[in-house]
Amino acid sequence: MQAPRLVHLNTQLADELCLDAEALASPSGIAVLAGNEIPGAADPLAMVYAGHQFGNWVSRLGDGRAILLGELIDRNGIRRDIQLKGAGRTPFSRMGDGRAALGPVLREYIVSEAMAALGIPSSRALAAITTGEPVVRETVLPGAILTRVAKGHVRVGTFQYFASRNDTEAVRILADYVIARHYPEAAHTEVPYIALLEAVIAAQAELVARWMQVGFIHGVMNTDNTSIAGETIDYGPCAFLDSYHPTTVFSSIDRAGRYAYGNQPRIAHWNLIRFAQCLLPLLGEEDAAVALAQEAVDRFPQQYQSAWLSGMRRKLGLHGDQDGDLELAESLLELMAANGCDFTLTFRHLCEAAEPGHGEAVFRDQFADNTASSEWLARWRQRLTAEARGEQDRKATMRRANPAFIPRNHRVEEVIAAALLDDFEPFEKLSRVLTRPFEDQPDFAHFSDPPQPDQVVHATFCGT
Repeated sequence: MQAPRLVHLNTQLADELCLDAEALASPSGIAVLAGNEIPGAADPLAMVYAGHQFGNWVSRLGDGRAILLGELIDRNGIRRDIQLKGAGRTPFSRMGDGRAALGPVLREYIVSEAMAALGIPSSRALAAITTGEPVVRETVLPGAILTRVAKGHVRVGTFQYFASRNDTEAVRILADYVIARHYPEAAHTEVPYIALLEAVIAAQAELVARWMQVGFIHGVMNTDNTSIAGETIDYGPCAFLDSYHPTTVFSSIDRAGRYAYGNQPRIAHWNLIRFAQCLLPLLGEEDAAVALAQEAVDRFPQQYQSAWLSGMRRKLGLHGDQDGDLELAESLLELMAANGCDFTLTFRHLCEAAEPGHGEAVFRDQFADNTASSEWLARWRQRLTAEARGEQDRKATMRRANPAFIPRNHRVEEVIAAALLDDFEPFEKLSRVLTRPFEDQPDFAHFSDPPQPDQVVHATFCGT
């Protein structure tokens, strides 16, 4: 890169990774972040994988603009990958340049760090730099590189690549590697590979449930973007709901709405079936293997539903389990969809209504139909009487489940627009606010506001 310049270094993450932040910010450190120098003991590589993209099979994909520098052990003893995204061409770039533009780099930095602050398993952003070189997309844009950190970059598509070539030994080696790195308890079971499948299914059920609970839309849930480690990876045209509706789509390339907000659990299930198919040769004779795998993937809907309902109980301030809780949660969402309610603010204002006589009016004001919202509130309060729990305790618990701040789409676009004019102060400010999503931050309250009509973002873009 001709003239790399550090935009932002995540010093907290650097410390977690046992890296010297001062050294990373030095000219030699920036040279590493730009891909101009290879750190000692590193052996960079680009990973191959295949995948179903929007349901269509592609037999060979791979890291077209990502370079895996290597691995390290963090302060908690966890092995983490360090990857440069946008550093240049690889054997899998096809007709692409392997570069990244500044806007998508900043979007991934902001959203991935926001997800981590929300407590959702995610790849992390260690650093963002500008390269000093232009990239050509629809227009000429400043180039940038993201340094990404993840527990691993093995995907469903990685398994699909070798399985599609009938390379059973490679699938076995890959499965053994994943078990040793991510799911070591599976190695001690009677059938380690079915235990691996069950562990990945459970991780995806929990992950997607958490997405749904904060209104996150991944946008490109292809099998090659589905992490075996159970993290959110490959942020492209991702976005968060403003007004709630399950059919919401932002991705400009998702023209049929395959990856709409409400479709995400179903698509996760579909992707996991593809993973199970890859493991069949490792599970024994064909009929027995299919039965084992089918039994495992058939449990996903219930596992997802259980994880989702558990999270919704936290959002609604419910401590115990009652049969009517699912209907109570779903009826609120139906009411929100019918009234165009802001997803994040509706649940945040419900926290204040946990104290009788407090916040009810603000909550009801989210709905055009005040009568219906009042009726739902009355049902909710009746449900709360079944629990001997202090109102302040309930309110505090709800506030830990319902963020005040998310990376609103219009705010992210404002950050990118400013950065293209070489103004990174909006990026710094928004990033700071999003590190404390569950806290009231009076000086930055406007960051929680939904967009005005002229600020609404209708489409987001992948950036490749």
